[in-house]
Amino acid sequence: MTQPDDLDERPLVAPPQQPRRTSKLAIVGAGAVGSTMAYAALMRGAARTVALFDINRAKVEAEALDLGHGIQFMPMAEVIGSDDVAVCADADVVMFTAGAKQKPGQTRLDLAEATISLVQKVLPAVVEVAPNAIYVMVTNPVDVVTYAALKIAGLPPTQLFGSGTVLDSSRLRYLIAQHTGVAVQNVHAYIAGEHGDSELPLWSSASIGAVPLLEWEGLGSTPPLTGAVRAEIAREVVDSAYRIIEGKGATNYAVALAGSRIVEAILKDEQQILPISTLLDDYYGISDVCLSVPTILGAAGVGARLTVPMSVDELQGLRESADAVRSVARRFGY
Repeated sequence: MTQPDDLDERPLVAPPQQPRRTSKLAIVGAGAVGSTMAYAALMRGAARTVALFDINRAKVEAEALDLGHGIQFMPMAEVIGSDDVAVCADADVVMFTAGAKQKPGQTRLDLAEATISLVQKVLPAVVEVAPNAIYVMVTNPVDVVTYAALKIAGLPPTQLFGSGTVLDSSRLRYLIAQHTGVAVQNVHAYIAGEHGDSELPLWSSASIGAVPLLEWEGLGSTPPLTGAVRAEIAREVVDSAYRIIEGKGATNYAVALAGSRIVEAILKDEQQILPISTLLDDYYGISDVCLSVPTILGAAGVGARLTVPMSVDELQGLRESADAVRSVARRFGY
């Protein structure tokens, strides 16, 4: 009869090893936005491998080396950089940040021609080595570039979209929080339309906590959000990028954080609602243009767009934004 103690003498059998979950983020362009995007994604642990691709070999290798030296102080990951497009092979997500640099006083739409030309040269090669990736266009003017990229790459509109007004909505929430004295996490509001001068805040669907924003009466010494205050906040959202560019040459920190948040929503299949720029098809009668509206985002890419309640003025503003973006796309043959 076997004694209970004999069990201790049996050889231990290791449980079968589960395959290590891998995730790869490729970033096209190692400039201010691309390199900061890599840094933000690494710090947040968004991907197991971060690959930087840029035509400037010395620059991209230096950025990867600098980031790699800090791996000890962030979630474990691998950083690689190269001027060979093969570095993007088998990526799960590709963030396209390469493009013409916006100069002080220059609108995002002014950048269209140079940036679209770059996309034509680079994007097809990236799609060839990473055909199954979800593509996120970040470079400006993002709505026009996203529309052109869909035509150039031939990818389905669920697989390629633009970062849109994720950053603009963050700016809007920040300014509302500053005015009302509440935490920004308790402000729920979206910027819709173009990522640019014709964008518009969706005030009628916004809320602070559970209070509709248009019914917010203030707390203590904080004044209510009057029409004049809302107009000033909307202006500041549009103008803030120009102020940053004038002061330091480029926006990079906030857009990198917004981009890494998009990456996480995809890689973790979060089904997050984010105002990304997608190809609209009969959204309030608007079609055949890439614009930002609240959209479900997960591992399969673009999901359903939310039919957000809009006022007459907001709907008119969205249609005007669509016309502005569509006219620029047509100007360049798209």
